[in-house]
Amino acid sequence: MALYLLFESSSGYALFHAQGLDEIGQNTEAVRNSVSDLNRFGKVVQLTAFQPFESALDGLNQCNSVSEGLMTDELRSFLELNLPKVKEGKKSKFSLGVAEPKLGSHISETTKIPCQSGEFVLELLRGVRLHFDKFIKDLKSGDLEKSQLGLAHSYSRAKVKFNVNRVDNMVIQAIFLLDTLDKDINSFSMRVREWYSWHFPELVKIVNDNYLYARVAKLIEDKSKLSEEHVPALTEILGDEDRAKEIVEAGKASMGQDLTPVDLINVQLFAQRVMDLAEYRKNLYDYLVTKMNDIAPNLASLIGEVVGARLISHAGSLTNLAKCPSSTLQILGAEKALFRALKTRGNTPKYGLIFHSSFIGRASAKNKGRMARYLANKCSIASRIDCFAERGSTVFGEKLREQVEERLEFYDKGVAPRKNIDVMKSAIESTQSKDTEMEEVQPDEASAKKSKKKKSKTEDAPAAAATNGGDASEDAKSEKKKKKKEKRKMEQEEGETNGVNKDVAEQDGTAKKKKKKSKDGVATDETKQKKKKKTQE
Repeated sequence: MALYLLFESSSGYALFHAQGLDEIGQNTEAVRNSVSDLNRFGKVVQLTAFQPFESALDGLNQCNSVSEGLMTDELRSFLELNLPKVKEGKKSKFSLGVAEPKLGSHISETTKIPCQSGEFVLELLRGVRLHFDKFIKDLKSGDLEKSQLGLAHSYSRAKVKFNVNRVDNMVIQAIFLLDTLDKDINSFSMRVREWYSWHFPELVKIVNDNYLYARVAKLIEDKSKLSEEHVPALTEILGDEDRAKEIVEAGKASMGQDLTPVDLINVQLFAQRVMDLAEYRKNLYDYLVTKMNDIAPNLASLIGEVVGARLISHAGSLTNLAKCPSSTLQILGAEKALFRALKTRGNTPKYGLIFHSSFIGRASAKNKGRMARYLANKCSIASRIDCFAERGSTVFGEKLREQVEERLEFYDKGVAPRKNIDVMKSAIESTQSKDTEMEEVQPDEASAKKSKKKKSKTEDAPAAAATNGGDASEDAKSEKKKKKKEKRKMEQEEGETNGVNKDVAEQDGTAKKKKKKSKDGVATDETKQKKKKKTQE
């Protein structure tokens, strides 16, 4: 069976015919050894046809389609022209070697050309790539490198632009920064506690929260200056007057050492820095919540914004998360434990990042694995809806959350949950009703705008009359009198015309009656004459 090789270069498509494979051998190792020798390899592989790309943009489009495993119209025409035709009902006497298996399957489906791809074909194509500039005679030295460089730049630039437009990158960066901020704020606040405890050790037991401790330390400064005047400010920070009074009393009988003003200034500056970081962390969390509601509203409403963002960042993107099956999503984040269990033949992990969800914490110990599997199933559905839906809405996420709640009640109390088909039907109906409402609102808004314009015009007319003053009112009165006179004249003329029309109509009526009478008289005379004839006979 003859073997043809399809090579996609940066300058165009090339088709090679592999003849005499017995000279180099059918094994991949034999081909690998013979690739470096051009004299030996050139006898086996020969150029059949070459079709250059029309432009750099055409080359980029062909490269994108090949990377996605799709056959373009240009490639199809090139193959159909240069490959031997296959008769219907008969097996082909050749096969096409392709580097990409997806491209080969698409070619065989559409054109019924048998394709193959393996190590043997890849080694032959490696030799073709190595000696490609020598197979094509008109190709100058350096042209191939320039075309490769230009195509690589345009291809990578297009990919980078595509990634910039995808907003889930912002979510990935935000959740990474949020995790690092949590660690930094925790370590910095512990440093503030340790540093200020040399001066006021009793404050640690009274104030447990790190952010509140930094605010209180910034407010107190020197413990010896604490008095009843600081109680309102401390209650505003802590929200408890008793704790504020306790701090004042502890400051009077504190066992801490005194600090110099320079040391106190440094402690205050560091406490201020911790407060700023904590406030920035709150703003970043709000930003993450808004972004998740825009990108993955169903996933956020189902499992929460933070856990959903962690799943997206661990998968790499929302599309990658949507491609993951529910079994993979269930143990996402527990890869080390999974491979350790596979290596030691132990129990595999039941959950990964999903464990941070509140549903698994609420489930009992024996039902945690079941709950994780069910929740992973619903998360995979929500991520696919968010990734591939045209319009973002939280309807499906809320319905999926209700299903998870019902499953929790089923595990705890035995209450039978609703079927998935019924829940999805209700979700689809609610989305359709929302869409119809949105469509109805748009024409209502347009009509409201028109009515507002009309109202504004009617309101502008009396306002303009009021601004003109008394002269304008007198002019309006005179105009009204003129209109009344004109109406009276018109009515009089109409009355006269109506009277004339009535007279004419009466005359016509009498004439018609006379004609009828005359006709009736003639008819009666004719009947009388007929009767007389009958009696005479």
